[in-house]
Amino acid sequence: MTATVAALRTAGCVFAEEEAELLAGAAADEVHLAGLVARRAAGEPLEHVVGWAEFCGLRMAVGEGAFVPRRRTEFLVQEAVALARPGAVVLDLCCGVGALGAAVAASVPGGGGVELHAADIDPVALAYARRNVAPYGGAVWEGDLYDPLPAALRGRVDVLVVNAPYVPTAEIALLPAEARDHEPLTSLDGGADGLDLHRRIAAGALPWLAPGGRLLIETSARQSPVTASALSSAGLTVHAVTSEEYYATVIIAVTEHESCHQ
Repeated sequence: MTATVAALRTAGCVFAEEEAELLAGAAADEVHLAGLVARRAAGEPLEHVVGWAEFCGLRMAVGEGAFVPRRRTEFLVQEAVALARPGAVVLDLCCGVGALGAAVAASVPGGGGVELHAADIDPVALAYARRNVAPYGGAVWEGDLYDPLPAALRGRVDVLVVNAPYVPTAEIALLPAEARDHEPLTSLDGGADGLDLHRRIAAGALPWLAPGGRLLIETSARQSPVTASALSSAGLTVHAVTSEEYYATVIIAVTEHESCHQ
């Protein structure tokens, strides 16, 4: 263990002791451990190396070539859980490894479960998403935004959670190397102002939402007025919620026919 900690410290890992324990727990033997340490020391995200990320108290399967769910996105999950009832239809759009949908499904109170769907365009991420949503009976769909969803979902989604890319293209180079060099560009780059996908998601949302259905989308405090405007222009009523603890901003949009949903 001492040699592992020393190697991680030399590589600049701030939490070398904690990481060494996680790597040791993921290794089958000393040879395997040496390989894991070498990968981490070379700058690969710890979550990719050990094969999982902690998110909302759960272990989410992740790996090479997949976006690692961020702690700040736990705020979006908390807001979604507060809105989701047992039996709700939940859609995790731009799902990546399916962490949001799985966490919502695991946390909805009442024991009634939810009907969970997850969709993304990235087949690498979806391989992990299938593992993460399987305990909750989740269905996974591959394709661009709403395109792969079954027609039977139209007008039935009660809670639509989204963590789509929102980093402006020019700012990708400023991201930490772990993200910039090891996560897919499609999970980071949101276009010129970062909000290309937010506009497309907003424009296509209404036909899929149930009466009173909610769409929750993560954005930044700086970008939130534009995200909110796109959702409002699509016929949804919007408001922003923020968390200093998570340093997170979420726009919550609701269909105008909420009374029909009560």
